[in-house]
Amino acid sequence: MSKLLDSFWRAVMYCLHPRVIALSVLPVIIMGALSLGLGYFFWDDALMAVRGHLERYELVNAMAHWLEGLGLGSLRLVLAPALLLALSIPVIVVTTLLFVAMFMTPAMVALVADRRFPQLERKKGGSFLSSALWSLGSTGLALVALLVSIPLWLVPPLILILPPLIWGWLTYRVMSYDALAEHASGEERRQIFRENRAVLLGIGVISGYLGAAPSLIWASGAMFVAMAPLLVPVAIWIYTLVFAFSSLWFAHYLLAALEQLRMKNHAGVAESRLPDTPESMANPVLPKTLPDSMPGIGSQP
Repeated sequence: MSKLLDSFWRAVMYCLHPRVIALSVLPVIIMGALSLGLGYFFWDDALMAVRGHLERYELVNAMAHWLEGLGLGSLRLVLAPALLLALSIPVIVVTTLLFVAMFMTPAMVALVADRRFPQLERKKGGSFLSSALWSLGSTGLALVALLVSIPLWLVPPLILILPPLIWGWLTYRVMSYDALAEHASGEERRQIFRENRAVLLGIGVISGYLGAAPSLIWASGAMFVAMAPLLVPVAIWIYTLVFAFSSLWFAHYLLAALEQLRMKNHAGVAESRLPDTPESMANPVLPKTLPDSMPGIGSQP
């Protein structure tokens, strides 16, 4: 618990570092330009497709007539854009996480290593290709889990548990691998994951709950639909800061765990190589049998 809290506060302080703040702008620029560009070229067609699908459901039409009876018929116009934006949120979040993992995490791990662990040997147990495959595979599993669990979100307690748990698992998988890719060997990484799996998953779940902060922006309803070009980059920047903090938290915790593991392994090797004790040197092992005949004092050799 002390290592967990220590790495947490160190990650909070490192978020104020100018390099971290500067790096957090890069995913915002990339994702903001990508989101606005896709929205400019494909928004109208996607909106028409969503409205066409909604009009096929009698339940949606009945709800729309009910809103008109209450004098809230204008909300029907907001339903399709809000649903389209809601469908875009998982894609934006996952893409932002991957951008942070590829562009920010290596730089922040290097920052933590240079300032706290300058003597830690870099065994380069992971490569960029293996990290990308690991991240894409974990992301695919997380998206499948999200799609499968959507019906369970209708149960009130589960909507507060399942999405953060899935996002936490994904964050733990992606951030943990990238934090150790440069410094740990493959065997060290697997051993650290095995011994600290519960703690790492806990860090990921807490990060998942922190990632719910931009939901306040998505939940602004009609105002968000009207101000989407401005609020989407703001939401992406908040996601970026949350993922940057998570990356720093994982880096501090895992590099400290790696240093402790190597110290323990070196201590074990040193104990196995200790010289003989004075007691063992004072009591040499005698041969079990003596020669049958010993030369006498006056005998010839």
